Amino acid sequence: MKRTISVAPMMDCTDRHDRFFLRLISKNVMLYSEMVATKSALHGDRKKILAFSPEEKPLALQVGGSDKKELAEVAKIAEDIGYDEININLGCPSKKVQKNMFGACLMKEPDLVAECINEMVKSCNIPVTAKTRIGFDKTEDFNYLNKFILKMKEAGCKTFIIHARKAILNGLTPKQNLNIPKLNYEMVYNIKRENPDLEIVINGGISKIQEIKNHLKICNGVMIGRAIYQNPYFLVDIEREIFNVKNSPTREDIATELLKYLEKEVKLGTKVNHIMRHTVGLYHGQIGSKKWKRYLSENMMARDSDFQKVKHIMTIVQNNEKANQTIA
Repeated sequence: MKRTISVAPMMDCTDRHDRFFLRLISKNVMLYSEMVATKSALHGDRKKILAFSPEEKPLALQVGGSDKKELAEVAKIAEDIGYDEININLGCPSKKVQKNMFGACLMKEPDLVAECINEMVKSCNIPVTAKTRIGFDKTEDFNYLNKFILKMKEAGCKTFIIHARKAILNGLTPKQNLNIPKLNYEMVYNIKRENPDLEIVINGGISKIQEIKNHLKICNGVMIGRAIYQNPYFLVDIEREIFNVKNSPTREDIATELLKYLEKEVKLGTKVNHIMRHTVGLYHGQIGSKKWKRYLSENMMARDSDFQKVKHIMTIVQNNEKANQTIA
């Protein structure tokens, strides 16, 4: 499975509608679900929580939990449903997540994590991967991180996505944790150099093609989050520059296909805004960006948005395309 470039699991962002939208733009990136707590996956509305369209694949389910039996059960369910990978969250610093004993606070519990991974590996045949940080609170130490990785390796994990910032478990919000702790790419590089047999994917603050190319000289893959959510068409640059794809869809092509999906989903009861909210950045940095955002805001962001209003969106798209072609 190719993890050269992947889109990070992002709460309230990478739901199935966003993943479908991103897959219209890129066929080569690996996609990840939002984090799903084990108890939600086991006792919630499974169809709603774990459903995806076949077009989204390759696709990983990210899970949060610290009960090895529950994690093993969810890993098996993920495999049975058709996910290509199950990923354990060891990096989220939110208070709610800590209270439930998963996310970044598990970096303090390497033995427990190893037991959990071992049970997951035994329960399924899809890859079990881990997404972690380089450290937590006052601990930002190569030896600690390396031992943590080696424990997980012994438990059967071969792929590690490492966010190159430590997590501050008290005093910072999850949003602040994405910016305030300093990036330390070198520590991730050193983990790769020390463990050449492991697949190491680097994550954190990556937003330019040249940065991706530089990281790929050392790491096996690059995971990108906010830069793609804010500017989804960045995936076209990635397709061209990293995967050598010559013919990518235009924004008009993407909007046309998304409206077909939207019409189908609305008939099944999906709200228009649940899908269209993910497209706000489609014209990021382009002529017509403000017009696009305004149209979405006025016509498609209300809970009771009407599909009939959506049909007029192609006029905005076509006008924007013409304006940008004139400049080009």
